[in-house]
Amino acid sequence: MSDFPADGVAVRTSVPPAAELTRAPYRWRWVALGVLLAAEAMDMLDALIANVAAPSIRAGLGGGAATVQWLGAAYALAMAVGLITGGRLGDIVGRKRMFLIGALGFTTASLLCAVSWSPGMLIGARGLQGLFGAVMIPQGLGIIKEMFDGPEVGRAFGLFGPVMALSTVGGPVLAGALVDADFFGSGWRMIFLINLPLGLLALLGGWKFLPESRAAQRPRLDLVGAGLASLAALLLVLPLVQGRELGWPVWTFVSMAAGVGLFVIFGRYELRVAGAGGDPLVLPGLFRKRAFSAGLVTGAVFFAAVAGFSLVLSLFLQSGLGLTPLRAGLASLPWSLGMVLGFAAVQVAERFGIVERLGRRVIQTGLVVMALGIATLAVTLNTAGTGVTPWHLTPALVLAGLGMGLVMGPFFDTVLGAVEPHESGSASGSITAVQQLGSALGVAVLGTVFFGALGGQPTGAPDQAVRTAVVADHSATMQITSWTGTALLAAALAASFLLPRPCFDPRERARAPLS
Repeated sequence: MSDFPADGVAVRTSVPPAAELTRAPYRWRWVALGVLLAAEAMDMLDALIANVAAPSIRAGLGGGAATVQWLGAAYALAMAVGLITGGRLGDIVGRKRMFLIGALGFTTASLLCAVSWSPGMLIGARGLQGLFGAVMIPQGLGIIKEMFDGPEVGRAFGLFGPVMALSTVGGPVLAGALVDADFFGSGWRMIFLINLPLGLLALLGGWKFLPESRAAQRPRLDLVGAGLASLAALLLVLPLVQGRELGWPVWTFVSMAAGVGLFVIFGRYELRVAGAGGDPLVLPGLFRKRAFSAGLVTGAVFFAAVAGFSLVLSLFLQSGLGLTPLRAGLASLPWSLGMVLGFAAVQVAERFGIVERLGRRVIQTGLVVMALGIATLAVTLNTAGTGVTPWHLTPALVLAGLGMGLVMGPFFDTVLGAVEPHESGSASGSITAVQQLGSALGVAVLGTVFFGALGGQPTGAPDQAVRTAVVADHSATMQITSWTGTALLAAALAASFLLPRPCFDPRERARAPLS
């Protein structure tokens, strides 16, 4: 048997080995794993497809530049906030039950997205998607640890990589194809309607095949800590998204300062809860570990650059170059393929022990390669001028994707490597929440840079002279945004030097898949 701490990561107890050897494996474990992987893919797809459909959504519903930013930021922000408590709710009331609630809520929120008649309603529904996704996804880790044992645990976790890679490659293309196909006149709404049959399958499959699972000792839910962290994140992201359209009034700067201050208060509150013998959302001892603390900073900046660049690239391809959503998805495919190559290179290197020997230098190499790729894109745009085509961008996108894969491949193992078994769940949830918060901040920051540099230029006209002017304006804007993204990656590179070298002791590795 296993004990499960608040976040759903199993920690082996002192049960005699013979007891574990005689435990019969769960009969439907591989079918149940398929249900969990399908949910993971649905979550990843919805995090990606809105970027490709954003111009079509804005054309259909109206709204300003902030609407486009909120489509991604609302999902990531709600996901970050929900992940803080999502795993613990599974420990308290049961992981299967919370998975089903999350799947039902996610499917319902997808329907609300599809029938939205205003930007505000769509943004709110996107937030609900992220919130229920944060309830659904964390339950998988504890359920897998309950269903599998021995070498099968590694094989089960190993399937998450291919699913994530396939979702990353296929997501933009699928979104573009659905928007362009315009089934029954649905247009962009189909990217959300497609979740209805997928969500129904997840519900039925989860109800039928997932085992009952909960923590042996139910933790208490730290509602005050969750509230502080949620409010701090909102106060930080809200002014970054809305500030440019409103002319940066004083309250936006006050809000950002208050957000930073509340994060400090949250940290002190968690220390007090831990000192009183309570159940803090984040174990304070984690921040005394160099790999974990440095990894949080590096990851937040890195994922900000990734999410922000993904949004502005899609906007440039459609609004600037005039590509259809499908062609824009295909044009971004080299970036996804480069990322898959980076992942594959890390997997091969791990087999030969290269990653363990090089430590943080693998992550640093990836950051340099990705920065070179985005900088190359800026130089390419400057050289090609108004005659730029997606083919011109292909080498730079492959290079950027390759670097991204080199970073993400070892990143989570590196950050979680020195974490003690009883801390691994809290650490896993924290780094995932920071990943999502970084994504929300990246969409806000790079989106603001993009729209701020673009100004009020028209985004499409049949006249060739105007069309050329639009391409020139978007190209110049994309160059500025690309250099900003390169600067973010340089900041992540600087933070990575705080990681210890080697980053982890292979004997203390704490593996855990992250959404």
